[in-house]
Amino acid sequence: MKGRIVSISGATIRADLAGAKVGDRVYVGTARLTGEVVRLERDMATIQVFEEVRGLGVGEPVVSAGGPLAVSLGPGLLGGIFDGLQRPLTVLRSQGGDFMQSGQDSFPMDRTTEYRFETECRPGDEVQTGDPLGWVMEGHIRHPVLSPVGGRISKIHAGLATLETPLVHFKAGDAVKLWHAWPVRQPRPRKTRQVPGVPLVTGQRCLDFLFPLLKGGVAIVPGGFGTGKTVLEQSIAKFADVDVVVYVGCGERGNEMAGLLDEFGDLRDQKSGRPLAERTIIVANTSNMPVAARESSIFTAVTMAEYYRDMGLDVLLLADSLSRWAEALREISSALEEMPGEDGYPTYLGSRLANFIERAGVVETTTGAQGSLTMILAVSPPGADFAEPVTQSCLRVAGTLWILDTRLAHRRHFPAVDWTQSYSLYSEHAASHFADRHTGWGGVRDRCRDLLQREESLREVAEVVGMEGLQERDRLLMEMAERIRLDFLCQNSFTEDAFSSPQATVERITRLIEEYDRALGQLDTGATLEEVLREAKDATF
Repeated sequence: MKGRIVSISGATIRADLAGAKVGDRVYVGTARLTGEVVRLERDMATIQVFEEVRGLGVGEPVVSAGGPLAVSLGPGLLGGIFDGLQRPLTVLRSQGGDFMQSGQDSFPMDRTTEYRFETECRPGDEVQTGDPLGWVMEGHIRHPVLSPVGGRISKIHAGLATLETPLVHFKAGDAVKLWHAWPVRQPRPRKTRQVPGVPLVTGQRCLDFLFPLLKGGVAIVPGGFGTGKTVLEQSIAKFADVDVVVYVGCGERGNEMAGLLDEFGDLRDQKSGRPLAERTIIVANTSNMPVAARESSIFTAVTMAEYYRDMGLDVLLLADSLSRWAEALREISSALEEMPGEDGYPTYLGSRLANFIERAGVVETTTGAQGSLTMILAVSPPGADFAEPVTQSCLRVAGTLWILDTRLAHRRHFPAVDWTQSYSLYSEHAASHFADRHTGWGGVRDRCRDLLQREESLREVAEVVGMEGLQERDRLLMEMAERIRLDFLCQNSFTEDAFSSPQATVERITRLIEEYDRALGQLDTGATLEEVLREAKDATF
């Protein structure tokens, strides 16, 4: 289908494109800019262009791609750096320099790389859609090749193959290659959805111990400017107990993404010892890139994450941040002259977010394996107002809330997780899991929470009567709560303390609780608070 541009208004254009469908991908102008049909009125199509439209003119051609916006899935994605439309940034740089040029469109994977295809079928076998045909090795990952159609096999290629090599031929004439395309807004198929039950170990003591996240769950990380959202997500990306990490820099500053890429090149996976970049996919849509592509970036990322989940792997998706994604959605909605909702966001903000977040979970794949997709999503509410629409829309479908407090960040307490307002709906499941493997986990966790809650209440009293007006036992409690905050809840992301295993976590907090119990016993035997604290300090050093 071909048409012509009728009008241009920013990144929104109208074209006479008869036969188009909402959601179709189109190529706009002689530069073949990528766009998407977002509205139809008879033969007139409203198209949102994902690239810079400067130089575009009325009357230039518009060509439909014949299908929706899709990503290419196959071996070779791991270690890649893509923009919001899955264009490989390293290739674009080699073609056009350090700054992206409009109209660039490159295949996301290397078509020349050869993989050894090991088949699991024979000619004459009858297979169903989703059945495994064989596998290749993608780095350290056994990468299955699934049948996109059903039928009887007539011919099989075994041995070295590129992405374009027909591997399996069916008698009906279909052929299967190592890659295929998948619409970004369509969830990938699964057999069943299962209940999450295994904790995701992030290496952050405050999170794993007090506010745990299960594999297949969703965590929201709201925080004001400078509270450490990006550093926290990048720390989790380095050390999380998963097989694949997909990191989305959605509207992030370019220097932060550059720092992430530079650091990931030197790090190694805690479990395998292999370079961390080999298990990571990065989708970068920085603040200087076209804003329209930002809206599609999280769907591009989650589709690639689902692809590796379908292999029976544990996948972690990190997005930073959903607020900038929502701002892009608001800008697009305003250009389309849609009815605005709260704070100018479109009225469908909540449902669009829910459709994205609900793609997380633990599933039984079409091959019978179990895979998980976990999401950790940063939110940047203006003025740290957690009542704003984006944060509230996320909370309706999230199981864990890690609130980052500006006051804690100003006191150099990192991660600046507010333990009085954060919560996890997965706490009991995680506690039972850890208790089976680490003695005393549940009991010491309850003691820690109790001390922090009592200290918060005493702090209000101390502000009125002063520390000297409190009883010695209460002053001791406040001293020990301070020790817990400084020695346990605080964690430097740039030292060896950046990662704490569950065993190390429970041992550290157990020592602090035991020290508190010994100090209480000394007070009961007549020792003064100063003597108790002096002895505790000497024991520490």
